[in-house]
Amino acid sequence: MTDDNNPMALSRRRVLAGLGAVGVASAGAGLGTTAYFSDRETFESNTLTAGQLDLLVDWQQTYDFGEGHTFVSAHPDHDGDGEQSIAADNDAGQLRYSDFPDEEDEDSNGANIPVLDCENIPPLSEADFGTDPVTGEEMETLVQLTDVKPGDSGEITFSLHLCDNPGYIWMQADNVTDAGGAATEPELVVDPDNLGDLGDAIQATLWYDEDCDNVYDPAEPVDIMLTLDFSGSMLYDQYGGVVSDDDISIGGTTYDETTKIDLVELGTRQFVDYLQSQNSDAKVGVAYFDGEGSDDTEPRTGILQSMTTDLSVVDAALSDLRQKLANVVSGGPGSTPFDGDGDPDPFSNASGIATGTYIGEGVDDAQAELDANGRSGADKRNIVLSDGESFNGTGSTQFSSPTDAADDARAASPSPATDVYTINVDGSASVLQAMAGPAGGSGGDATFFNDVDDPLDIPSVFGSLAAQTVGEKVIMQDSLGNVLAELADGNGIPLDGNRATIYDELEDPADDPDREAFRGNGVMHCVALSWEVPFEVGNEIQGDTLSFDLGFYTEQERHNDGSGPEQTAA
Repeated sequence: MTDDNNPMALSRRRVLAGLGAVGVASAGAGLGTTAYFSDRETFESNTLTAGQLDLLVDWQQTYDFGEGHTFVSAHPDHDGDGEQSIAADNDAGQLRYSDFPDEEDEDSNGANIPVLDCENIPPLSEADFGTDPVTGEEMETLVQLTDVKPGDSGEITFSLHLCDNPGYIWMQADNVTDAGGAATEPELVVDPDNLGDLGDAIQATLWYDEDCDNVYDPAEPVDIMLTLDFSGSMLYDQYGGVVSDDDISIGGTTYDETTKIDLVELGTRQFVDYLQSQNSDAKVGVAYFDGEGSDDTEPRTGILQSMTTDLSVVDAALSDLRQKLANVVSGGPGSTPFDGDGDPDPFSNASGIATGTYIGEGVDDAQAELDANGRSGADKRNIVLSDGESFNGTGSTQFSSPTDAADDARAASPSPATDVYTINVDGSASVLQAMAGPAGGSGGDATFFNDVDDPLDIPSVFGSLAAQTVGEKVIMQDSLGNVLAELADGNGIPLDGNRATIYDELEDPADDPDREAFRGNGVMHCVALSWEVPFEVGNEIQGDTLSFDLGFYTEQERHNDGSGPEQTAA
């Protein structure tokens, strides 16, 4: 990171991948399609003040030519078999992408390796493009498929990692060409002018693949507990609660400085508002945990809001968390969020507050609420946020093991079996990572763990989790030709770094206040493009070709408003 007063000439970076020459090459009834992805990285001179801006991209691509999804290519790909993998210190010698495809489980899928970051993603110059799954020939570009027929489909999920500074990202297309190509006799019968019909014939979907699994996930009924750290270190400057001198506005209230609990309030209320806006089938409650005071005989944990489908009630419960946290940590035994006896000034003397962090008790309270008020047939989730390890306060009780509490929740002991998501806010990650994992599965699952180095990233993490709660957001579903037209128009499609804010990528301006920059520090976001040649497509596309480039353009958030460059970066 450079000094803020030092100009850097490394201002913008784009990573291009081209899908090209999607066409028909065979004679007779057999249709063939060839597609090319070409990749390059370029830097363009433009001086910006502040640190580095670096966008890294990895991917996993699959192709279905009538025999189920097959791995085509990935980056990184440690052994060149088309499945994303990196070298690792384990028995297999690799960390691998997924269990997808699994012949015994038609719904199985995986997720791009969650430990990929700005330190271990290799440059695109080292990418292995694999072999054509139909011909077995080595591919020189990212996608190079032959003999594709109606009913065939493909998909690629790109993982975006914006290193160092936050930045705005656009997805773009360039060099779009739709041509008639070779004119075969069967095509000329139905298309005598030999027009380029392939772009209109192929159906495509562009969406945010929130869990990075190469599969579009629709909405499902879900019961959620938000289990929040109400210890003093989330608010009081004395214990590291103040993270920025900048003011922050939440629900009409503006504070002169920003604390961790402010960012939690902003993120959780955006989370709930987004579920409301999407008419999600969700029931939500809120648990909290602190430690204990010197006269306490039990920890200060409990339910801030019992589970309800009326999400406006949950939003109200999440308002003014400064005061509610202060109420919990102040006063004598039995203090609750509703006492009104705490001092919410982050710069007040907080030496006499209750201390400790009883994460395990908070998880137990949330699990009991899911058991008592959860719905049959709904998935169960507990999202646990803390800024430190679990430890004793000054009272007489001993904290319960947070890992044991999470193990019990995942194993339905007591019921129900619960997905445990954890968010570590600039604390010790080991315990929270060990807690994270799916219902019925083991802990330590990186897919369920969010490690937040900068507390300012808290709202975007809740945004990502909100987007995983509802059906994944489709940016555009249309013919591939129309999708490409949008991507090639002007600066392309502006992507939103926080899907919990209501933003329309196609209709709203790029500098809309509800469009947020992507956070730095390599936080992973995934964008996916799928395509399919429908069965009803006939001879009109034989010999046709469609070629184009795909790209991602980024510019830093600082000194920019998200409106983008005056002209396309392509």
